[in-house]
Order: sequence, then structure tokens, then C-alpha cells
Amino acid sequence: MFLRNSWYVAGWSHHVEPGALVARTILGERIILYRTSTGKVTALEDRCCHRFAPLSRGRLEGDDIRCMYHGIKFSAEGRCVEIPAQDQIPPGLKVRSYPVVEKDRWVWVWMGAAAAADASLIPTALNHDHPDYHMRTGEMAYEANYQLVHDNLLDLTHLAFVHEKTLGATGDRLWSTVQPMVMALERGVRISRWFPGRSRPRYVNLPAEPSDTWNTFDFVVPGVFLLRSSGHPMGTADAFPEGPDDSLAPRWVVLTSQAVTPCSERKTLYYYSACQRASHADDSFMAIQLGLFQVAFAEDKSMIEAQQGVIDETPGRSLTTLQFDRSITHFRRLMARLMREEQPTPAATAAAE
Repeated sequence: MFLRNSWYVAGWSHHVEPGALVARTILGERIILYRTSTGKVTALEDRCCHRFAPLSRGRLEGDDIRCMYHGIKFSAEGRCVEIPAQDQIPPGLKVRSYPVVEKDRWVWVWMGAAAAADASLIPTALNHDHPDYHMRTGEMAYEANYQLVHDNLLDLTHLAFVHEKTLGATGDRLWSTVQPMVMALERGVRISRWFPGRSRPRYVNLPAEPSDTWNTFDFVVPGVFLLRSSGHPMGTADAFPEGPDDSLAPRWVVLTSQAVTPCSERKTLYYYSACQRASHADDSFMAIQLGLFQVAFAEDKSMIEAQQGVIDETPGRSLTTLQFDRSITHFRRLMARLMREEQPTPAATAAAE
């Protein structure tokens, strides 16, 4: 089951190059993306309404796309504009068009009713376009249900074990022992914690002196992870137990914004960034950070796909919820409520009949 009245990342801006047709599957729906002559990204159903040939096998002609099965041509809005075999175009002959917004170097597609599309619901990525920051990007495909990827991001206690030689390679297992502060948001949850007296991450180009590390992230609908880690002088955690004041200048800042996009019930796309201050990290250090992320996220992928295999082999068994799963529980309940609210009421169903 999927939440449809929401924005999903269909790719990075650089994935949709001028003149290219980019095929995606989101929430089980085949979509084709391309840029018009103005540079704007359009998203159409990847299925000709005539004989259901995929438009991703078609050809761009200006801002229009021609199906290369029988030559039917559609505008960037999905309206049929030419049928080579006949002069008359039947009224209403079209393919579905999806609302698209390009923001923070991500291409966002609204998967619900077009009339309900609200651009204010698009989460803001952390400094993707900030001139003082360097950014690298990556993506990964999971053969697993999207909710398992959500769970993995909502509960970072796994860093001490799944990533004991990568992201959690400190030997202190603080990720699994320091209890975070959990705050409910209107469309998500915020998880924050201090790690007093830790060295900076190895991909930060600064002396490895101990700092109080503040780690905080928002996980918001439909599955967007926005994390900020920052290093502060020793004693900051005691002075600011609820988190550093905005007036404090951190020694270093590491940002990552990540988006989970369900393709189907058993396939998920995952887009992520690595982002640091340009004054602290040049291209070589950004490459180191992205490389570490790639290795670590492959560790997640291996574990989650194995977890999916066990779930598939043991249908009817319920997952166990422990105390530190409260952020997972909150977000699953939030998504379930939003999905229930999308379902038509019995009265609306009866009226439609």
C-alpha cells in the first residue's frame, strides 16, 4: 500500500538531460520524464493510450513525444496532437500528466490527484544549492519494501553493528546506548542526541581533536531523511542539553539529505547526498565521504534485502517492537493514517456508483 497524495523524488536533476527520455516506476506506475525546450521537466504516463506501448521507446519531437508503435504524438501535457492514420483526434484522447517540481537538484513528482498537488509539502533538502557548500550525490536500488528502508533510517542504533567498520567505526557503540530525544512533527519525526567527547568524522578535513557532536535529523513524509551533524567545543553538550544554540559556531558541519522512493511493493529507489562546507572539504574529501557512504549503504542494502527474504518466507509473523523503536512506530502510524484518509468513504463510493 502506498501514500499517493505526496511528492516523490524521481531522480536527480542531472538524470534528466536535454533530449533524453528517462523511464521510472513510482508506486507501481510507469512514468517517463523529459525536458521541454524551456528546460522544464515534464512527467507523463509511460504508456500510450492506444495499444499500451511504452512511450519511453518513443521519440522526442520538439516538446512533444511520438509513440514509435503507430506514430501517435502527445504534447508535454499529455494531450494527443496527431494520429498519422487518421485526421480526427477523438476528444479526451491523452495520457496522464503528473505535476512536477524541480527543487534542490531533485525532480519531485506528485503521484496523487493533480488538483491536490501542493508544492509547499515538498521537504527542503539541506544546502544542496548553497554556494558555501560542496555536494556529491548517489543513488541505490533495494529489492525490498520501502517501509524497511524507512525503519532503517529512523533507527540509527544499527550503526554500531551493521556499520561497525564504516559509519559506526568508533568502538564505543554509543549509537546503540545513547538514548535520543524524539519529537513528533506535523508530517514526521525529529530524532536528536549528543555524543560528548567524540573525534570528528574521518571524512572531515580538520584536526581530530575531541568535540561534543550533535546529531539531529528529521524524517518526513513520504520518506525523506534530513540529517545534520556538527562538532562543538567540549562542554557544549552540558551547556546546551537540548541542542546547540543558533548563535554557536560549530567547528564542522556534515549534512546529508536522502529520499526513499517506492517503485513497487518489493523494489525501492534511494537517493542521497553528501554535503559539507567548502572551507572544510575540497573535492577529494567529498569523494572520500561519498565513497564511505556508498560502502555503508551497501551494508544497509545487504541487511535489508536479507530481512525482506526472511519476511517473505514467514508470512503472518509480526515484527517485535522495542522501546527504542518509538520513532519507527510514530512514523508508521502517521503514514497509515494519511493512507487511510486517502481512501474514499462509503458514502463517496456509493455516490460514485
